[in-house]
Amino acid sequence: MKSMMKTIGAFAAVLALTGAGMAYAQSAAAKAAVDAAKAAGQVGEQADGYLGLVSSDAPPAVRAAVAEINTGRTAAFREAAAKAGTSVEVAGAAVGKQLFDRLPAGQYYRTADGRWAKK
Repeated sequence: MKSMMKTIGAFAAVLALTGAGMAYAQSAAAKAAVDAAKAAGQVGEQADGYLGLVSSDAPPAVRAAVAEINTGRTAAFREAAAKAGTSVEVAGAAVGKQLFDRLPAGQYYRTADGRWAKK
């Protein structure tokens, strides 16, 4: 029960941080590169709340954009975890769930067991 309350607390803290979108540092160029790569099937959301490379042949600019955004997400997850009194992993998983729910049809996501699937 205590674990469940921490998860709910982490989720609430993440929702407060994210609002309508993820509230973390990212450049417009990184966001645009990742959005295009998602549409092309090269990048997807993961169950841990981070972006992942669906395609191993993603260009260096896409890899750099994913790294930049994931760095910002880590900071947001740390803040949410601290507010909720839980771990960064729990906060990230709460965001992963939220992102999966909002993922547009045709984009990729990676489940907790490591499988890539198309929504």
